[in-house]
Formats: sequence, C-alpha cells, structure tokens
Amino acid sequence: MTVKTLYEKVWQSHVVKDYDDGTSLLYIDRHLVQEISSPQAFSGLTAQNRQLVRPAAHIAVADHAVPTRNRNMPLAEGLASRLVGRLIENCEQFGIDYISMTDDRHGIVHVIGPELGFTLPGATLVCGDSHTSTHGAFGTISFGIGASECECVFATQTLRQRKQKTMRVTLNGALQPGVSVKDIILALIARIGTNGGVGYAIEYTGPAMATLSMEARMTLCNMSIEAGSRVGMVAPDETTFAYLEGRPLSPEGEAWDAAVAHWRDLGSDPDAVFDAEVELDVSGLAPHVSWGTNPGETSPVSDRVPDPATETDSAKRAKIERSLAYMDLKPGMPLEDIAIDHVFIGSCTNGRLEDMRSAAEVIKGRRIAPTVTAIAVPGSAGVRLQAEAEGLDRVFTDAGFEWRGSGCSMCVAVNDDRLKPGERCASTSNRNFEGRQGQGGRTHLMSPAMAAAAAIAGHLIDVRKLGSSN
Repeated sequence: MTVKTLYEKVWQSHVVKDYDDGTSLLYIDRHLVQEISSPQAFSGLTAQNRQLVRPAAHIAVADHAVPTRNRNMPLAEGLASRLVGRLIENCEQFGIDYISMTDDRHGIVHVIGPELGFTLPGATLVCGDSHTSTHGAFGTISFGIGASECECVFATQTLRQRKQKTMRVTLNGALQPGVSVKDIILALIARIGTNGGVGYAIEYTGPAMATLSMEARMTLCNMSIEAGSRVGMVAPDETTFAYLEGRPLSPEGEAWDAAVAHWRDLGSDPDAVFDAEVELDVSGLAPHVSWGTNPGETSPVSDRVPDPATETDSAKRAKIERSLAYMDLKPGMPLEDIAIDHVFIGSCTNGRLEDMRSAAEVIKGRRIAPTVTAIAVPGSAGVRLQAEAEGLDRVFTDAGFEWRGSGCSMCVAVNDDRLKPGERCASTSNRNFEGRQGQGGRTHLMSPAMAAAAAIAGHLIDVRKLGSSN
C-alpha cells in the first residue's frame, strides 16, 4: 500500500477526474461566503440562469465591511450597506443560510466556521478570502479562491486545481512563558520568507504541535498564506475531536463515532515522504514583532531595526530601504523604542477567546498609555458573549480599551476602523502591507499579549518585562 501524507489522503478522496495537464477536478464539501468576494459570482449565476447544486453546503456572513459598534443601528448609506444588502438579496434568491450582524452566530468567516462545526476534518473547504487556510487546523484542505471560482463552486460544487507539493514543518521543544504561537509563525515566515511556501501544502507537526490548542493551531494555519502557501494543515487528534464534539453542525450519535474513526486515519503515514522539510525549535523563541511591510520582515522584539547597508544582496537591500522609508524607522534603533498610536486586538488570526484571555491577563489592573487608542474586537458574537460572561470586557474597558462587536475591523481598511496616514498600530492581525490598515498607516504585527503590553507601555515592549499584573 502506498504511504501518503495527510494532504495526499484528503486530496485523493476528493478527486472527481484527473486531466492530462496535471490538474484535477476536485469536489468541494464546504463554501464560506462573504460580502467582498461574492457579488460577481452571484451575478454570473444570474446571467447564466443557474442555480446552486447544494445550497446547504454554503454559509454566508458579512464580516469585512461591517461596523463593530452601533450594531443595532441601520447601516449608513455607503459601501458597507451596499455590500451587505446585496449579500442578503443574493442569499434569499439562491437559498443560502445568511447569518446577520445581530445573530449570536455572527462573526468572521474563519472564526464561525469552526465554531459551528461547519469545518470538519477530511473535508475540502473554500472561501473568497486568502486566510481560508485557517481551517486546515482541523485536517481540511482549505484555501482561498477568486470570484470566478466562487461561481464555479456555486454551480458545480467542484474546482479544477493543481495538486501542491508537500512541506513538513516540525516544531520541536516547548514554548516559554510570554511566547505564543504567533511568535512561532512570525519566526517561521522570517526564516523561510514570504515565498518559502509557494507551491507547497504545509503540514505542521512535532512535539510542540501536540501541546497547542485548536485556537493556536488555527492561528498557525491562518498565517501559512503569509509564507506563500495556500494550504496549512494539522492532523486531527483528541484535541480536535474535543473541540468539535457537540458543535451545532457536527455529526451526532453513531455518525459522530463513525466520523471520529475515519478522522483518526487521516494523519500522515509514518513513512510518508514530503517534498520539503523544515524544523524549528520553539524552546528558544522570544516574542517577535514586525518592523517592515510584509510578515517576513520580523525580528525578536529585543533586536534592532536592520541596517540595509549590511545587506549584500542589492534587491534585498532596496526592499529594506523601501520598508524603512514607509515605516519611518531609522536603521539600528531598538525595536522597543518604537512608539505606537493604536492597538488592535482581533482578526481571524487572533480574535478568539484564548486571544482575548491572553491580552486581558496582561492588562488586568493596568491602564493603557494616554497616547494610545486601543480596541478589542472579538472574532465572533460567540467569543464576545463568552468573554463577557468571564468579565473580560470589563478588564479591557477598565484599562481604557474600547470593547467592540464582532467583525474584521482594523485588520483591513474596508470598514470604519482604520488608521490615518502616519499613524502606527500594534496589531494582532496577519498582514502589515502598505495601507493595509488605512492609507499611510503603519502596522507592527505581534501576539495578543505583546499588543496588550504595547498598549500599556505606549511603545513596543517585550511583554515579559512587565511582570505579573495587579
């Protein structure tokens, strides 16, 4: 019997047809629909007078453009109201379950998919958003698609795709206090580069992997796309099963037992061969922060801003110079000397309950710096409700944070939460591209604990220097 990786097992079980050009027609089990990528897809269906093959295989929610405050008020006339209104109309026309902003199930697609049990091991799942790789934490093949591909999934429940090569990232050692999974993925991207995973499906494994929660695994897979990989995966295990059991859309009874038995066999075979291997010892990792304009331009917070003059590769040197010019940073300055104006805790990367708890632990009994504006945005209504039941909202507001409703918020500047030109933000999101959080805005990526520490200090700081909160 041929040995296979996790990716190869899931891929093979979904191939409808192989073509001579090396591509395959892949069956798609699940499709998450949001307001930004779907309008053209629905328009294509209407123009061709087509219907959906499996309406129940799709769930829709508006997350990118929606406001995170005044949620009971009608949306003001503008881009958000047009996008949301069109999504509602399309869902009604085509029979898709639409989750409204006032629904307790509302949230960012990549947060609510797992919460609802819509994301299941061994499945294929797509969405018109690049961070669909998040769902690979459950042992799914999950990836972002474009509008024309969304239309194809609506109409045929299939996609023609090229099989990826495989990369195994083995995480050894154990994380030290104050260091989190966000530091793992930032360190990995800094090491292999933002193109290091291009053409590969990444499987995360190793001793450190086994200790990570589902929330942490989702963060890891979420940012696989920032390393150039469309697919990040983790083999399902007891942690996965415990998370999924009892979810609204998870199997029940005998169907649950049968599903778990199948899911246990999805892991890569012991002798499976990967096309690339990367090992990372996490035991010596320090908290990381980004200094440039892509997630690969990241360093331990104890380091200094790099000096492009020391870079011998002319292309790399020019890129560092451009990044420092945009970020308004001087070569050689300590990263901890960088003052910030804003703090954003949220996004599909770090907007889960575990993330809110981590940040709240840092800020409890403290106040944010008077020069800082800070917002905490739960990734879903479910996260918000549970956080409020635990009193986390009061911890944030007592410290000077704004506590918001669910949504993508300041991760991407297509809603009301955005930076002004020249403003600098300590952010738990996934991208620090030029203008990502607002035209001319400057973004520093970090973990929730690190962002909370920056809010207190008013500048980037190693969270471990703050000690325990009062």
